[in-house]
Amino acid sequence: MTANKFTANASALSDLLNYQTDSIVSQEIVKKSSGTVTLFAFDKGQGLSEHTAPFDALVYIVDGKVEITISGKPLIVKKGEIIIMPANKPHALKAVQKFKMLLVMMKR
Repeated sequence: MTANKFTANASALSDLLNYQTDSIVSQEIVKKSSGTVTLFAFDKGQGLSEHTAPFDALVYIVDGKVEITISGKPLIVKKGEIIIMPANKPHALKAVQKFKMLLVMMKR
C-alpha cells in the first residue's frame, strides 16, 4: 500500500498492519523531506536495540504495551499513550506484549 492510498480515506490505525510471529513489521504512511510517519507491529519479545536519531520522535501506542528505555531510564508505555524520544538521546524498545506504534519523525 502506498502513502497515496491513505489520502482522503479514513482508516483505523490498528487495522492497517497485522502482527507476524517473531517479527517486526512496518508500513510507511507518509514520507516527505520534512519527516515520516510509520506504523509498526512488534510481536511479543521483539525490539530495537539502543540507538539515537538526529531529531525528536513522537511515538503513539496503538495497541499493546512496550518498554521504551530513554537515556537508561525504562518506561512502560501502553495503548493510547504517547511519548517523545528526544533527539540525540539513546533509546531502545522491547515488546512487553505484542504492540503497534505510530512513529512520527519530523526533521528540524
